[in-house]
Amino acid sequence: MFPFSKFLGLFSVVRGYNILMICIAQYLTAIFILSKRPIRQVLFDRHLFVIVLAGALAVAGGYIINAFYDKEKDLINEPTRAMIQRLVGQNTQLTLYFILNFLSVIVASYVSFRAVLFFSIYIFMMWFYSHRLKKIVLVGNIVSGILSIIPFFAIFVYYHNFQKIIFVHAAFLYYLLLAKDFVKDLQNIKGDFALGYHTIATDYGEKSSKQLISVLIGLTLICIYFLTAFPDTGAMKYYFILAAILLISVFIPILWKSRTEVHYAFLRNLLKIIIVVGVFCIVLIRR
Repeated sequence: MFPFSKFLGLFSVVRGYNILMICIAQYLTAIFILSKRPIRQVLFDRHLFVIVLAGALAVAGGYIINAFYDKEKDLINEPTRAMIQRLVGQNTQLTLYFILNFLSVIVASYVSFRAVLFFSIYIFMMWFYSHRLKKIVLVGNIVSGILSIIPFFAIFVYYHNFQKIIFVHAAFLYYLLLAKDFVKDLQNIKGDFALGYHTIATDYGEKSSKQLISVLIGLTLICIYFLTAFPDTGAMKYYFILAAILLISVFIPILWKSRTEVHYAFLRNLLKIIIVVGVFCIVLIRR
């Protein structure tokens, strides 16, 4: 039998919980935002299933290669997770990385050659980000945010739905993800310093990093303003209002008072909660 410890290590390496949330978010987006078809037809759409599956496999591979390049930094910044991930040997991780990417491309071929090309480029970009771009100031953060929302772009293309509200939703999510990434840099500043990673926090200081995060939250609030103005947002506007209140009254004040990893971990988790709750609140949008 496959040891539970190995399973736990693999689940940690591929960030199984993140992938599950991405898949749920894609389906909810398809059902309540992008598609005008009945829910049953969307749920049993084979092409949509294949696109979501190909994306999940590619993202899992991306997490593996990212963890591979970050193994030394993670031992400093996230020792518990690093130790769990080390339950799975590096050879096993790399073998799984190639298998997942191969399966992603094979699965995508069921849809079209364009889907194969799309996911092949996506897989390459995730490797290039982990191998080269991640250590470049600002560029790494920007690319990380883009790579995080690309699976949703695949769904937009599939439904040929490019309404303005779609792009505002995407911008809202992108700015939150980018802010979360910069908070993570503040939280992991020790490991980044030790291993030569260049971030806004390491190169320009915590104050500059906090200023940039504040700007991103400001852009997020602008997106919220427009999203609440769209009539098609439905009851989800109450989620956006609550998110705005949390960002203004909780996140920003704590951000500027934060000095320790514990504070930054709290802020990062707060943004995660806002994002996850937002995923499930998609069901409040009018169809």
